[in-house]
Amino acid sequence: MISIKMQEQVQNSSVIRAMFEEGKRLAKIYGAENVFDFSLGNPNAKPPQEVKTAILEVLESDNLMSIHGYMNNSGYEDVRDAIAKSINDKFGTAFTQNNILMTVGAAGGLNVIFKTLLNPKDEVITFAPFFGEYRNYVKNYEGELVIVSPNTVDFQPNLEEFKEKVTPKTKAVIINSPNNPTGVIYSEETIIKLSEILREKQKEFGTDIYLVSDEPYRELAYDSAQVPYLSKYYANTIIGYSFSKSLSLPGERIGYLVISDQAADCENIIAAANIANRILGFVNAPSLFQRVVAKCLDAKVDLDTYNRNRELLYNALVAYGYQCIKPEGAFYLFVKTPIENDVEFCNLAKQKNILIVSGAAFGCPGYVRIAYCVAYRTIENALPGFKALIEEVQ
Repeated sequence: MISIKMQEQVQNSSVIRAMFEEGKRLAKIYGAENVFDFSLGNPNAKPPQEVKTAILEVLESDNLMSIHGYMNNSGYEDVRDAIAKSINDKFGTAFTQNNILMTVGAAGGLNVIFKTLLNPKDEVITFAPFFGEYRNYVKNYEGELVIVSPNTVDFQPNLEEFKEKVTPKTKAVIINSPNNPTGVIYSEETIIKLSEILREKQKEFGTDIYLVSDEPYRELAYDSAQVPYLSKYYANTIIGYSFSKSLSLPGERIGYLVISDQAADCENIIAAANIANRILGFVNAPSLFQRVVAKCLDAKVDLDTYNRNRELLYNALVAYGYQCIKPEGAFYLFVKTPIENDVEFCNLAKQKNILIVSGAAFGCPGYVRIAYCVAYRTIENALPGFKALIEEVQ
């Protein structure tokens, strides 16, 4: 029999993944062209040409063991050095390779840092709506996820409630900007206020509180919007990055952690994270794609692909009578449901072969997430169904 903990996990498996699997089932029945799957944040924009070029260049290397062999658990030194220099050039920081740890995507990085930081019953605070897997990542290490209720006016973090929820047991705060599921970018004003509260609470409780910034969507920002780089605002910052979205490589599982020298106990955190990377079973990040991404640090996907989808879907849904804020980044719309029960609304949408995800999965019932990282024609073909849906429920 499986463990009690995993019995609970099986019973409460990812709603997003379940909807994704449902889409595949419906596609076999009705044809893929007649099923409109907006469930999973699976990029449809092609990787930049630089990625293919880099793969071929790396594979033509004479020393194949430098491509496929083991390396330092933190990753290849020259790759980490290149990433540190790229960050410094973009954000005016002063990182070195010692501050970079290559990880198996952002998810692997978050598990590494929580393994490194958390004792049983330590608290990790996050702001609703939030990526639902945070629950599991924190629970993996017997931590407690503390959720700040959503500010549904503009989806900036609810800092008044946050201030009340920081306790002596608070070990970390995790934020995600541009945000999944809202597409909101947390403003510099928000980050400054958040940092001030954390410094006040550290002084009040005599503790160290780490701000963990989950940044897989950093490069996906529209209309020249700026995403603040958090280590410039708060010393105890740890940044998790992924190339899954910026280079359209989610299946390659490649990312990194940035652990600042300014963070409290940074030397031990870096050493422990290096070990956590190994003992969690990752051993090291994928060797080939460490080499590849080091050659593609200035490359980006064609953001116009997503922006075109954003404009079409947002403008059409608002015209039909749906309520949502226009996303500033990522590739999601977070839409208020025209009926109170968001799960029921998702089921009604499924009857029209439209697959969307309940806001309850993100800690924000009464909304649904629509991932618009799909083909443009998928949105075009789905719009009559969205229109008919709101007309029926109203």
